[in-house]
Amino acid sequence: MILGVGTDLANIDRIAGVLDRHGDRFRNRVYTPQELARAKRRTNEAATLAKRWAAKEACSKALGTGLAMGIVWKDMAVTNLRTGQPQMTLTGWAAERMAAMTPLGHRAVVHVTLTDDHPWAQAFVVIEAVPLA
Repeated sequence: MILGVGTDLANIDRIAGVLDRHGDRFRNRVYTPQELARAKRRTNEAATLAKRWAAKEACSKALGTGLAMGIVWKDMAVTNLRTGQPQMTLTGWAAERMAAMTPLGHRAVVHVTLTDDHPWAQAFVVIEAVPLA
């Protein structure tokens, strides 16, 4: 069963501008060390971070809260499997919110997909409740 769906569209040039103006202060407030390390390895750091920004916004919408009610940016982290497939990990209040949304006898699974085509980065997040075996 679907517990929540969220989407977001981020402007890569806007994120690049924020990076230019606020640098590490912005990076360290929004992104985890793993997210920053991946972005540093990429040709276009701003595009990589814009996709993760969009994913965090989309996830907050799927949780039904937006960026309110105690969720912080780093509570939602995007990593990649060896295949390149993105995955979202929730900690802190975001994880607590997801647990509260999940019916008894189920576990929550977060599905995330990312794309970019300059100047846009987009993310979709679906939170699914899967019955326990």
